Amino acid sequence: MRTRLRGAFCVGNQSKIDYTGDYTVSNIVIAFPKPEVAANIRKILSQSGYTVTAVCTTGAKTLESVNNLEQGILICGYRFVDMMYTEIYDYLPPEFQMLLIASRTSIDEREISNLVSLSMPMKVHELLETLEMMEGDIRRRKKRIQRQPKHRSAEDQMIIRQAKELLMVRNSFTEEEAHRYIQKRSMDNGTGLVEVSQMILSLLQEG
Repeated sequence: MRTRLRGAFCVGNQSKIDYTGDYTVSNIVIAFPKPEVAANIRKILSQSGYTVTAVCTTGAKTLESVNNLEQGILICGYRFVDMMYTEIYDYLPPEFQMLLIASRTSIDEREISNLVSLSMPMKVHELLETLEMMEGDIRRRKKRIQRQPKHRSAEDQMIIRQAKELLMVRNSFTEEEAHRYIQKRSMDNGTGLVEVSQMILSLLQEG
C-alpha cells in the first residue's frame, strides 16, 4: 500500500514546512516511556497516512508487540522503567528496524553506533524521510534473504545448532531467542546465518 503525504508540520519549536512524497506503509510500533510523546508521534503519522500498529510505554510490552509481527519499524525512546533501548534492540525480530528518538546528548552517547536515530526536537519531514529510508532497507534485506539458498548442508546446520546451544548456555537464551539473535546479527551484518554462527563459536569458545 502506498500513500501520498502533504503538508507535514514540525515537532518542537521548528518552522512549518510543506513536503510531498510517496511512502510504503509498514507495521509501525511506537514505544516511549511518556504516553504524551507517543501520542504526539502517533498523531503525526496518522495524519500523514501511516497506520500505527501498537503504542507501548514499557520495554516488555514493546517486545511483546513486535514479536507478533513479521517486519516493521519500531520508533523508540531511550530509557524505559524496565529496560534500556539497547536491550529492546537485541531482542527485535530480524526484519524489524529501530528508529531511536532521544536528546542530542543521548544519541551522541549511544552504544549502537550504526543505529538510525533522530534528535529532539525534530522536524516532521525528517521523521517521514527517515521512515521511507528504513522501509527501503527492510525491502532490500528481505530480498537478500529470499535469494539465499533454501537448503543447507548437514555441516552448516550443525554449525548453526552449535552456535545456538552455546548462546543458550552462555547467555541463558531459549532456543527461539538464540535463533532470533543469530538472525538479527545476520541481517545487521548482511552475512549468512552460517557465517554469523561461525563468528559466535569463534568468539565465545575463545572466551
